[in-house]
Amino acid sequence: MTRAPSFDRYGPVPPETPVVLSAPHGGRDYPAALIEALRVPAAALRALEDRHVDSLALQARREETLFVATRARAWIDLNRAEHDRDPQIDDGAHLLGRPLSTKVRSGLGLVPRRVGTLGQLWHGRFSADDIAARIQADHRPYHLALGEALAAARARFGVAVLLDIHSMPPLGAPDSAPRLVVGDRFGRSAAARFGARVEAVARRHGVATAANAPYAGGHILERHGEPRRGVHALQLEFDRSLYLDSALDAPGAGEPAIVALLRAIIDAAADEALPNALAAE
Repeated sequence: MTRAPSFDRYGPVPPETPVVLSAPHGGRDYPAALIEALRVPAAALRALEDRHVDSLALQARREETLFVATRARAWIDLNRAEHDRDPQIDDGAHLLGRPLSTKVRSGLGLVPRRVGTLGQLWHGRFSADDIAARIQADHRPYHLALGEALAAARARFGVAVLLDIHSMPPLGAPDSAPRLVVGDRFGRSAAARFGARVEAVARRHGVATAANAPYAGGHILERHGEPRRGVHALQLEFDRSLYLDSALDAPGAGEPAIVALLRAIIDAAADEALPNALAAE
């Protein structure tokens, strides 16, 4: 049976601004084969989602091109590399002959095998062909489309900025812990000036930030951020308690304020890119 596309694109290609948006963990499509393989309640998989972060992105965007994954992260994680395959659950992992990344060893590889304190997610193992099919149908199309949009933005404006939008569990008490973590892979995926602009915007909105700790950015930034070629990529991790209800499940009273913050971040990123963009036209 043919499944629906694994992501939605909003806005045009080529993009109309230098800023491109991505929400790779916003998907809530759980294929029947995934549900059948579970050894934990399906509701437990919500902890793997960036819960309702797609709503933030959709409300904040205007003319920007936005990619939103629809397939759940539990099926395949778009923020992991194709080779981040876990030998504990994937019969094809050993064929790669690569050392295991920290994420794979922790159980959060291309297909996660754990969530929270519940331990193993799956009754059994997945065949090499099964995981290869997920890569072909879901992982590669997302990255191909995202890469094409960034290349088109750079060709049009001379620079492109990817904002990869995520959410995180609270890191501590709201009055002391950062509530937005801005990742640029320690300067490898974006020029420092972009992260500085984002942090300044967050401060004006009363939101404490941290840079790269504990989230520096994953495969999406590693793959698509090329600051020397004019493609800058930032990962934004919003504290879920900022915009969800007390159960961290449904949109809450704080959502409009965080939509406004994200909109201001998008505007700041475009403003930071714009001088170079205008010079290139």
